[in-house]
Amino acid sequence: MSTPPSSALPPASPPSAALPPAAAPASAPAVAPAVEPTSAIGASPLGKPSAYVDQYDPTLLFPIARAGKRAEIGVLGAAPFFGADLWTAFELSWLNLRGKPQLALAQFTIPCESRNIIESKSFKLYLNSFNNTRFADAAAVLACLRADVNAAVWRGGPVQSGVGVQLIAPEQFDMQPLQELDGLDLDRLDVECTQYQPDASLLRTVDDPATVSEVLVSRLLKSNCLVTGQPDWGSVQIAYTGVALEQESLLQYLVSFRNHNEFHEQCVERIFMDLWTRTQPQRLSVYARYTRRGGLDINPFRTSHPQAVPRNIRTARQ
Repeated sequence: MSTPPSSALPPASPPSAALPPAAAPASAPAVAPAVEPTSAIGASPLGKPSAYVDQYDPTLLFPIARAGKRAEIGVLGAAPFFGADLWTAFELSWLNLRGKPQLALAQFTIPCESRNIIESKSFKLYLNSFNNTRFADAAAVLACLRADVNAAVWRGGPVQSGVGVQLIAPEQFDMQPLQELDGLDLDRLDVECTQYQPDASLLRTVDDPATVSEVLVSRLLKSNCLVTGQPDWGSVQIAYTGVALEQESLLQYLVSFRNHNEFHEQCVERIFMDLWTRTQPQRLSVYARYTRRGGLDINPFRTSHPQAVPRNIRTARQ
């Protein structure tokens, strides 16, 4: 069984912190090169039978360039948003030097300016590769996770900011909070819904030009995996300052994602850009928390103004 060496680590950044500076791995991990979404569909392990690899293998990570899907929503250069993708891994285990299984939860903060996302099944396969590998301690595991994910999300471009990684030990499990997204609940509205593909023309503002600040939430966000068509269930929080949104139209718009096939990160960026261009708020943030699949949840956050990312606190459905 392979035994990666232990290494000294700086303290892990908490999930609520601003994105940390890039870390410099001692050596560049071997990671599959990122490809554009059009070719990634056929090359990724998603939707295919996959061999179960239980020895540490960073080449299992499959990065997919963000640029292709961003071009579809009008983002051709610098994006008009900041933010991060908050991942939680619930199925992480390895062996200590005596062969005894160890486990932890892992939280990842992946900056949205990174060149790539990581295809989620490949992330699961990568984490599974730790299962029968011996590590000196949790710090050595953390070092590998940070270096490998950082290399994958920046593959093919300059590193601008680093990936944050935190391990949560079993003795901390009962201290993990549970909280629904704060805001005025759009789901209380009795609206007719007939559109189940995203349509920005559904979005409307009220006639009053006065500026308001609101935080609105819904648990009715559903989309489908871009490759497998399997359902992805989420809750979404929209905070903005500007002319008031017509809440019924916003709920109808969110429901319109119901039959839409796209990855989590891409859905949130589409929602952000539709709101940004259609309703022209002064400030805007969009935060979605998706239920887990394959032991992973993905929670993208996008904001028009620099701010700390939200704390990675799961909702009841997660």
